[in-house]
Amino acid sequence: MIATDHEYQNHPVFNELDRYIAFYESLSDSVFGFVSMGTKAICNIDSYVFSSIQGTLTSISTILREGKINDAYALLRKYYDSAIITIYSNLYLVENFSLDNLIVEQIYNWLQGKDRLPEYRVMSEYIRNSQRVLPINDLLSADTRYKRLRDRCNDHTHYNFYENVLLNDPKILVPNRRNVLNQFAGDVRDVVILHVSYLFFAQDHYMVSSDYVDHLECGLTPEPDSQYWVAPFVQEFFDEVVVRHRPDIAAEIKAHTSMHLQ
Repeated sequence: MIATDHEYQNHPVFNELDRYIAFYESLSDSVFGFVSMGTKAICNIDSYVFSSIQGTLTSISTILREGKINDAYALLRKYYDSAIITIYSNLYLVENFSLDNLIVEQIYNWLQGKDRLPEYRVMSEYIRNSQRVLPINDLLSADTRYKRLRDRCNDHTHYNFYENVLLNDPKILVPNRRNVLNQFAGDVRDVVILHVSYLFFAQDHYMVSSDYVDHLECGLTPEPDSQYWVAPFVQEFFDEVVVRHRPDIAAEIKAHTSMHLQ
């Protein structure tokens, strides 16, 4: 199979990537007005992180379309890291902000370019130990899929197997290319699900619809509980991606979130 084949160019992964790109674009716009407590940021700090992730996924789609699966995996590793950074920074802010600690220095210094965030291993451990996301941690670590996913990303990044070299040349006939592309589609989906799942536990108000604020801005009384309504793009994504591929995680989210998921 080569990258110019009709089968390759029409693989479902490209439509799936388009869905993820649109989701992050909408999420970036939706959270812009939320204040990031514990920082001096005027706008929500995650808004630009989400738009950056949108850009990474767009790059993945472009590179994958050119048949460079190896490079796409390197960018998938970057996306995975970005998801962990988002969750870590949110949890750290929520768990360390208080009236006695109005500025959370570690995150604020990162925003100002004064300090780096901890290495990936430290951030992952912090997330695993957080009581706030404990229920979803148990499900996400119930099998080894995410460890194996990280290993695949590292294998491609460091050329640990010669086949990974071949998968970056779209003109070479690689019999296993179709299987690797199928695996990549599942891997990027798993990272998206991990990220969205954590967000529902760390900052579920990010998923809110604009109805409540729209009513206030128009001088109208918001409908009861409208502050818990989920944005249509979130509900659609939840149904088509999370419920369809990880019904166990979908059920856990619905059982714990204050948002009104259908």
